[in-house]
Amino acid sequence: MRDEINQDSYVTEADEIVFLVEEVPRKLRKLFDASVAKFGLSRTQWRALAYIFRSPGLTQTELAKHLDRERASVGHVIDQLEKAHFVERRSMEGNRRVWSLHLLPKAIEILPSLRSEADAIYAQRLAGISATEFDTVKTLLGKMSGNLG
Repeated sequence: MRDEINQDSYVTEADEIVFLVEEVPRKLRKLFDASVAKFGLSRTQWRALAYIFRSPGLTQTELAKHLDRERASVGHVIDQLEKAHFVERRSMEGNRRVWSLHLLPKAIEILPSLRSEADAIYAQRLAGISATEFDTVKTLLGKMSGNLG
């Protein structure tokens, strides 16, 4: 009976594209995890440092939105970064229940090395892709993301 079923109809070209779109970030996450581990950081911690660097004074709620994580789990990330002396919480003027997040010198010192790590990973992964192909992929992924809402 199995021979009678057209197996090609169960894995379509659209499936193959979606599988690839899922596979690339999974592999990138593994690479980033291994690469930032030498700094004693997780990928999420690295991303948190990058967002705080870009927008000093972010609140935990704002950072959670950037990281697409629950506020409580971001609180745990910030706790770890505080303990490692990368970040400090400062009470916000006018609202003592809200804390703003700021990088400490230790974090600012390692950011260039983290940037170099990310750039090396990107260079390896994007090798052999022309500027035109890069632009096409960026456009297509942007459209896919927009279609997902």
